[in-house]
Amino acid sequence: MEEKLTEELLEELLSAKSVVDFIDNHDFPERTLSDYLQELLAEKHLEQAAVVRMADLDTTYGYDIFRGIKKRPGRDKVLQIAFAMALSPRETDRALELAGANSLYPKVRRDAVILYCLDRGTSLQKVNEELWRFGEETIC
Repeated sequence: MEEKLTEELLEELLSAKSVVDFIDNHDFPERTLSDYLQELLAEKHLEQAAVVRMADLDTTYGYDIFRGIKKRPGRDKVLQIAFAMALSPRETDRALELAGANSLYPKVRRDAVILYCLDRGTSLQKVNEELWRFGEETIC
């Protein structure tokens, strides 16, 4: 799933002869959090049940997120899933965006710890330990 970066699309848009040319040459699919998570499951060869368990989510609640029944899970619930799936910071921000939550922001101390841990592929337990160590609210 190689999706163009926003910066790349912006460059194409600004260098297009007209906005019509740009729009005619691009799809603008409506993507949901559920769709994105399903794509990531397939791409990373993960099982939904294992992710829900590793994310320490209530089983029903976790399945509702993956099925799209729970359309706007809280930011920390998405982060739990991100750590369980070993998502990159960029993948995590995309999931947060699709959930209607704020992106991770390195100028916020809690977010900086989370971003660092995501980039290093740490577990949910380890990021919670790091957050606790810095006196920040844990993810779960």
